[in-house]
Amino acid sequence: MLEVEALRKSFYGTLAVDDVSFRVESGEILGFLGPNGAGKTTTMRMITGFLEPNAGRVTVDGVDAAKKPREARARIGYLPETLALYPEMRVREYVRFRAELCGVPRRETKARVDDALATCFVDDVASKPIGNLSKGYRQRVGLAAALVHAPQVLVLDEPTVGLDPRQIVKVRDLIRDLKKDHTILLSTHILPEVELVCDRVVIIDRGKIVATGTPETLRQQLTQAPGLAVAIQGEVPDADGILRKLPGVVRAARIGAGGETRVLLEAERGADLREAVFRECVARGWTLLELAPRQATLEDVFVRLLATREAEHGPGGEGLPTAVEETGSGEARS
Repeated sequence: MLEVEALRKSFYGTLAVDDVSFRVESGEILGFLGPNGAGKTTTMRMITGFLEPNAGRVTVDGVDAAKKPREARARIGYLPETLALYPEMRVREYVRFRAELCGVPRRETKARVDDALATCFVDDVASKPIGNLSKGYRQRVGLAAALVHAPQVLVLDEPTVGLDPRQIVKVRDLIRDLKKDHTILLSTHILPEVELVCDRVVIIDRGKIVATGTPETLRQQLTQAPGLAVAIQGEVPDADGILRKLPGVVRAARIGAGGETRVLLEAERGADLREAVFRECVARGWTLLELAPRQATLEDVFVRLLATREAEHGPGGEGLPTAVEETGSGEARS
């Protein structure tokens, strides 16, 4: 449904996107991840027609975006990270305005607007000025505007940024529901959200795709054996250093919390650390409160992958994404 082939884009001689290719199938949610400055937003802007690539091709539902840009854009609904909302307009008025901009036939406009408002759960505030709405409602209004022309493909750039936990759950559930009728490309800084929502993941760094696959596949390919969570009674400042020396331990991280010491261990592939950890605790007179396997998360994969890349190529980008990428000009950002 959405195919990206060998996209390249440079700004003032600096290559921001370098030979990026991927495909999103109909009814699939693809997570598009990377550190700040990796090339995500630049790629999404090229897909949606806001930027022209230096090379490569974007195909939307079989339509070449370079040869037939209007047809391609008509098939895409875009929710940018920085929403272009008019605070003085009322919700229904704004979504109707977007429907007209997207070429929705006049005879279908009311039904399309009503459907978009209901789908995004903003029909209860349809008569209110956008400026009076909470961040969560404004985000869903932007999503309704992206949906109103019934696009086949949705490109969502940070759809839950700035939302509280309850609002995040609502938008996440909505995105999962939209999968039934749309192909979705989703960029987000919230990595647990990717595991809950996305069918596949593409990770980009320094303008290049460095990993792709399902969250489960990436966990298996890019991490070691399952780790171990160890809880010891009391504060044991040197617990991580001691456990790190055990055979089969790759790394150890200590977390002091609430009168106990927690150590997260990462093992070599195939290693079972439980017996060695138990014996070490007994030998040192530590009271062992917990000894439980810990499965790798997508965040573990992300951190390990970027650490490996940094070791190979030197510092670049800002590591694990935590901040907004966009600027008003959009020229030198990714």
